[in-house]
Amino acid sequence: MASNTSVISRLDGKVALITGASSGIGADTAVLFAKLGAKLSLTGRNEENLNKTGSKCKENSAEQPLLIPADLVKEADVKIVVEKTIEKYGKLDILVNSAGIVEVGSIETTSLEQYDKVFNVNVRSIYHLTMLCVPYLTQSKGNIVNVSSVNGVRSFPGVLAYCMSKSAIDQFTRCTALELATKQVRVNSVNPGVIETEIHKRGGMSDEAYVQFLERCKTTHALGRHGQVEEVSSVIAFLASDSASFITGTSTPIDGGRHAMCPR
Repeated sequence: MASNTSVISRLDGKVALITGASSGIGADTAVLFAKLGAKLSLTGRNEENLNKTGSKCKENSAEQPLLIPADLVKEADVKIVVEKTIEKYGKLDILVNSAGIVEVGSIETTSLEQYDKVFNVNVRSIYHLTMLCVPYLTQSKGNIVNVSSVNGVRSFPGVLAYCMSKSAIDQFTRCTALELATKQVRVNSVNPGVIETEIHKRGGMSDEAYVQFLERCKTTHALGRHGQVEEVSSVIAFLASDSASFITGTSTPIDGGRHAMCPR
């Protein structure tokens, strides 16, 4: 695969705050942003994995990233993340909301506890963090990229709370894009299909079931395969860069055509 830095504007001097940076899409986005010259503030719940991401970023940049282990469900942690970022860098240009979880269940099997857990991570924490970051993004005329999902635009049984949470993020993206447009702050989302990360296993899927899940992507995705994290991070970087200066309010599918498919 060609380098994913070749067609994206550089991010030199830009300060980027990336959540969910301890794994998956968030971690790969952090490394790519480091290659593109961004100054990074990275947060995630798993401190060991966050340190690994930080080390990979340092290998690809002269800048040492700021690492802030945090649980964004906790309001105090959200405030600390923003305060430490501004304390170190004095500004914020890019916010990437990548933290997210999956809970399996239908209307008959999803408990209110599961529902609250999903919405607290996938929606409430993003709302809170974005709210605190907007004054700084307004000053820099910066931008926001939210990591949503194909589940936000298509309906799937068995992951009800997750689908609802991602639909909320898509609406959040469009509404805030309109609200912040007069301040020249852009807001977009990416909507991945099945991407090979640990999110499904953390949501309770067994190794055997996950192998079968990825195999099914040959028929559930028009391109006949699942995606890789770098195929998502490269689009995030594009949307966060000056190359996308006239793009706001979009939800961009990165799903091998799954959003366009219908049962036959």
